[in-house]
Amino acid sequence: MSTSQGFLLTRQARDIGNQTQIELWLSTEQGPAQLVITQEKPVFFIPQTLSQKAFQLSQQHNIQMMCKSLDLKTFDSEPLAGCYFHTTKDSQQMVTLFNSNDIPTFESDIRLADRYLMERFIQGGIEFTGTEALKSSYRKVTNTKCRQGHFSPNLKVVSLDIECSEKGILYSVGLDSAMDSRVIMIGTKQASDTPIEWVDNESSLLKALVQWFERFDPDVIVGWNVIDFDFRLLHKRAQFHQLKLKIGRGSQQSYFRTSSTTQQSFITIPGRVVMDGIDTLKTATYHFRSWSLESVSQEMLGEGKVIHNVHDRMDEINRMFRQDKTALAKYNLQDCVLVNRIFEKTHLIDFAIERSRLTGVELDRIGGSVAAFSNLYLPQIHRAGYIAPNLEPENWMASPGGYVMDSQPGLYDSVLVLDFKSLYPSIIRSFLIDPMGLIEGLKQDIGTADNQAVPGFRGGQFHRAKHFLPQMIETLWQARDVAKRNNDKAFSQAIKIIMNSFYGVLGSSGCRFFDTRLASSITMRGHEIMKQTKVLIEEEGYQVIYGDTDSTFVSLNSACASEDANKVGQNLVKKINAWWTNHLQKEYQLNSILELEYETHYKKFLMPTIRGEEKGSKKRYAGLIGDKDNEKIIFKGLESARTDWTPLSQVFQQHLYQLIFHGKCPKQYVRSFVEETLAGKYDDQLTYQKRLRRKLHEYQKNIPPQVRAARLADEINQQLGRPLQYQNKGRIEYLITINGPEPKEYVKSPVDYQHYIDKQLKPIGEAILPFIGLDFTRLTEPQLGLF
Repeated sequence: MSTSQGFLLTRQARDIGNQTQIELWLSTEQGPAQLVITQEKPVFFIPQTLSQKAFQLSQQHNIQMMCKSLDLKTFDSEPLAGCYFHTTKDSQQMVTLFNSNDIPTFESDIRLADRYLMERFIQGGIEFTGTEALKSSYRKVTNTKCRQGHFSPNLKVVSLDIECSEKGILYSVGLDSAMDSRVIMIGTKQASDTPIEWVDNESSLLKALVQWFERFDPDVIVGWNVIDFDFRLLHKRAQFHQLKLKIGRGSQQSYFRTSSTTQQSFITIPGRVVMDGIDTLKTATYHFRSWSLESVSQEMLGEGKVIHNVHDRMDEINRMFRQDKTALAKYNLQDCVLVNRIFEKTHLIDFAIERSRLTGVELDRIGGSVAAFSNLYLPQIHRAGYIAPNLEPENWMASPGGYVMDSQPGLYDSVLVLDFKSLYPSIIRSFLIDPMGLIEGLKQDIGTADNQAVPGFRGGQFHRAKHFLPQMIETLWQARDVAKRNNDKAFSQAIKIIMNSFYGVLGSSGCRFFDTRLASSITMRGHEIMKQTKVLIEEEGYQVIYGDTDSTFVSLNSACASEDANKVGQNLVKKINAWWTNHLQKEYQLNSILELEYETHYKKFLMPTIRGEEKGSKKRYAGLIGDKDNEKIIFKGLESARTDWTPLSQVFQQHLYQLIFHGKCPKQYVRSFVEETLAGKYDDQLTYQKRLRRKLHEYQKNIPPQVRAARLADEINQQLGRPLQYQNKGRIEYLITINGPEPKEYVKSPVDYQHYIDKQLKPIGEAILPFIGLDFTRLTEPQLGLF
């Protein structure tokens, strides 16, 4: 049998008869392939000493189980037996039974398809052989054998978007892809520039959608809130019409479910991946002021929807469906195009592919840091004779966070920022921090020279040879260096996120490998490194004015030309890196991977005080970088960088800092801006935009302004017969009026300008003006004249 290559799209395991079947769908050069794998038995592990009790329980409940002693042990060195079953249902029944009979189970939460792939180190790319049968639109492979492969796919993507009434009755479905773009629309055929497939009714629309998927056969479906809105409604309407939404490959139906605990929605479409634009951007660490398609497309592409206000949009969609269906089709397809363009601009599909190739997580996995770590780490410890510990959140104990130094407030000339490159990953590599390494290290005597563990913190110590995590990070590190050289941004970003997540995973109560000795040995070593680096810098005659996790801010004590500042920065990092190399070798006989880098020269730099205090603030600063035409002010933690401050505050702050950083007097600007605000010149910049983090009825005692505005908005919505917008979380825009907060779309009262002066402009002025001997209140109070 010949060997073929493919890339994993979806995975599923189900019980068929009295055995399990794993179904993998792949993208291959020859088109989609369905791999069917049988004879794989669900397995979990129990202590060997309880094997007999376990076997008796299985017989009492008439469940077939094979219990076999294995050369595996827990992290507490307890020998284990494997419990093997014919079906997943039997396996799950016995887990429940064992747990209620004081028989602990290990790795019983790992799904069969995941274990099959993980133990073969299959991460995205896959090689396979088997008996092939050619179906109408795919290959079916049985008697399948799989192993790790390195295939890079070229995935077919479609962007999907629905339009409907406020009651959830479908009007149309837009589909935009390289294969075909069209809108399936309910109505009578009429001429249109937009490609429209006309159907008679909602049932026909759903059937036409199924036919479209069968004909054009995409690998990936993208959209905006596509799972929780579009697919939720499509499934609801299919259920209403008693239709099966057979949009999966091999004419399989899709399955939609909502978690009863988290309320998160999931969709399974065999052979097709669904990627939501919002969730995928968040996983790739993008941040936006608002996550609406309108807002993100305006910010990324410079264009957005034709209709902006949510109520105007609903009213206009209803009007277009009744009177101008071709205009509705154009509007529907535009949303699909915008989502496709966002995915293309951000290389999100490439990012998801690379993340899957690096970790084995599904293409559409949201977050997934714990899953990625487990995929990579479990098969390695199994081969070392260990089974992973269970999740034990009741034993969780917080580890210290990153080091944050007390700041020295002031307005400075020439401040350098020195950053440790990937500090936590480099600590893991340098000090050999590893879950199994901790278990093996604790067996060693830290005092004997020939068998010495590496000391950690909180009683942790690590074996010098028995570990996996340092090597895993080294492999990722080297791959990222290659990606950077090749300017492969999606690959580089994927690696960076994975590498940096490993510390977070070890410090998370949601990870089975959590141990406070692991996380603390990373963060507390980070504290030690940052404090010692400060000492080394100050020995060179410079002042460290702030430090945060891996960054150190150094004042050069006077204004320096960029060229001179760069020389100082490069000299400092060279000396400090050499010191750490010598120190780790001499003190611990370890190779230092720690690397301090010269990051930035701020020509002017503000470290503000905490509001109303003399003490310096943390995680808040601003600075001027660049020369002449390339100058830019960087704001960190201040109003201009925050989404919950108004545009008014951000405009004021940007210009005020520009003046002061360039040595110009800001008196006239401050006075004029306040007067113009009071005169209504900036009324279009007064909107607050805040997220409702809970359901509206859950706010009982402290009622913040955004909740008051949201309640008022929905009271008016109800009076007007419109759908309620804010009952289940969401984001609201509102203004402060003389009668309190009012929703932007329903403002009736005059604006409270004094609120904006006191709460938006004054805090900005007070953060910087005192450093040049000025006072915001004195500058802006009415002039009384001289007597």
